[in-house]
Amino acid sequence: MDGTVYVLTNPAMPDLVKIGKTTRDVSLRLSDLYTTGVPLPFECEYAAKVKDVDQTEKAFHLGFKKDRVNIKREFFKIDPEQAIAFLKLLEIEDMTPSVRKEADSVDIEAKASVEKFKKDRLPVVNYFEMGLEIGDVLTYELEQNITCTVKNQRKVEYQGEDYYLSGLTQKLMNTDSRIRGSKYWYHKGRNLVEIYNATYAKD
Repeated sequence: MDGTVYVLTNPAMPDLVKIGKTTRDVSLRLSDLYTTGVPLPFECEYAAKVKDVDQTEKAFHLGFKKDRVNIKREFFKIDPEQAIAFLKLLEIEDMTPSVRKEADSVDIEAKASVEKFKKDRLPVVNYFEMGLEIGDVLTYELEQNITCTVKNQRKVEYQGEDYYLSGLTQKLMNTDSRIRGSKYWYHKGRNLVEIYNATYAKD
């Protein structure tokens, strides 16, 4: 039976991805997931209509078995892009825009809380605070010949244009999924997430 397979994240559950399915109205399923035990609404990273939702879900669970945090729950400790790349191979239609719209409408009043939670949890990237300087070269991990340079404390320069690193990474990956760009870039052999964590680590 065809239906929708979705890849969700939740700001209150960092580093976890929920992979699930529904043959019903997506909005109903998203409302079901947002129970009293979940402090913030789920966010849709990607969703697609597939020919056989049961087989597709089983394929995900088998492929990411070692990353599943609880056999009774559909949560995986993986990068969303890993699940998205797999789902794109099986999709018959990209449903992401409509599912995101439904996800955003589950609890409109919670949007401000979500943004505040994200802001409080993660300090804004500042390359200067992280020890980088204007002109420092950053290397893209997927292609060693792709580089950009630090333009200021927040932005980088690539082929003559200024970008936030997440936006540049989305461009290079040809995706509109939310991405933490620093995960894919290195400075002098060190991943930017490592540098970020070392800079902003709380005592």
